[in-house]
Amino acid sequence: MDYKDYYSVLGVVKTATQAEIKKAYRKLARQHHPDRNAGDKAAEAKFKDLNEANEVLSDPAKRKQYDELGANWEAYARSGAGAAGRGGADPFAGAGGFGAGGRGGGPNVRYEFRTGGGGADQFSDFFRTFFGDDGPAAESSGGGGPRARQARSGGAGASGGSLEDILAGMGGSSGGFGAPGAGGGRLAPAEAEAEISLEEAYTGTARLVDVEGRRLEVKIPAGVDSGSRIRLSGKGGGSGSTPRDLYIVPKVRPHPVFTRNGPDITRELRVTLEEALLGAEVPVGTLTGRLLLTLPAGTQHGRTFRLTGQGMPRLKGDGRGDLYVRVSVVLPGHLSDEATAAAKAFLELVDQPNPRGEA
Repeated sequence: MDYKDYYSVLGVVKTATQAEIKKAYRKLARQHHPDRNAGDKAAEAKFKDLNEANEVLSDPAKRKQYDELGANWEAYARSGAGAAGRGGADPFAGAGGFGAGGRGGGPNVRYEFRTGGGGADQFSDFFRTFFGDDGPAAESSGGGGPRARQARSGGAGASGGSLEDILAGMGGSSGGFGAPGAGGGRLAPAEAEAEISLEEAYTGTARLVDVEGRRLEVKIPAGVDSGSRIRLSGKGGGSGSTPRDLYIVPKVRPHPVFTRNGPDITRELRVTLEEALLGAEVPVGTLTGRLLLTLPAGTQHGRTFRLTGQGMPRLKGDGRGDLYVRVSVVLPGHLSDEATAAAKAFLELVDQPNPRGEA
């Protein structure tokens, strides 16, 4: 078993921060993912090494133990502690202890990696010696073929091997929408509410939530609405055989200008009598800035204009909803004697039928 320099694998220095490690892993995982390198065995091996390195360096406890032993791992392996780790005991019981090395450790993100080699082990002997028998266990898939399932911390989300799925799960982002899956030993999911503004719901944002004393940065995707549920697989803590899921429930604050209805939003636009009567180009604010709305001459109070694609991003699917602008005509509040006389002269020239009909 060769010593593996996980820092070199990720291309970072030993003093790299967790954020730098995460950034390096995401960049290299995109580059070497099997979906982008079909049939490339070297890329597949590199991808495996990247995940193995990220498994250790993204976990502060594992990283500390790795840094302490370093190149002394051989002596550790010969001491018999490594064999004890394979049997399920704490592999570091004789070297300061390491409680989260086995399957029953802290909250993890489930990660699945399908191989074309009949479920071949994806982790190196070096990793097993250091951290015990934490490698993937073969389980039967729907098609009868084996697949590898591995509980990962700090790595990808629930992934069937597709690049989109693994990238969506990196860095603690949402693992998907919907109800939690049933499974042996899975605890009831935890929930946390995140209050956000309409602007944040439009662009997407992030929030820090506290789960059993741990602070997690949660990415909230663009287009969420009050009542949306963002599932983070295995992030809810707990001590069961499978860590509980965490559901983030966004609450979008009411906006002083815009009213939301799904992907569509509505706002009022106040205009002058002159603008409504003679027509004008009137600036109207949207969630992304200002644009000019052309009012035709004779625009009635209460008329609504639809601005296509100026609404909220659609949470599921492409594109955006629409912005509906409802015109509100504001009349002059006080007329001088001269203005009153002019208004009467004007109105005598206007042929306007009774808007109330015969009533």
